[in-house]
Amino acid sequence: MALIHCPACAKRISDKAPFCPHCQFARTDDPESLERANRIRQIKHNQSLMTQSFLALFAFVGGFGLWWWGGEAADGWRAPVGIGLMSLGFVAYLVTRVRILLAKRSK
Repeated sequence: MALIHCPACAKRISDKAPFCPHCQFARTDDPESLERANRIRQIKHNQSLMTQSFLALFAFVGGFGLWWWGGEAADGWRAPVGIGLMSLGFVAYLVTRVRILLAKRSK
């Protein structure tokens, strides 16, 4: 008995199991069902990347809002926190967008 990765959810399962106990994917030699499982995994990966992109953009906008709260540039603790949050959000957004482009190219 060996452990293999489920084609649908990529979790480890027994090679003797007729279906995956995690996602209930029936293990068959049907290439159509394997292709469908790969498409579902790719869609979930793309959705995860889009969520990460949204959170990074939200961090950037939140940092900008924190920095300019009240119509003037921040002083005290708000200035470094706002600039840091803007920088982190901007870099994370760029990295996530590059990952999305690479994911689209690998199709």
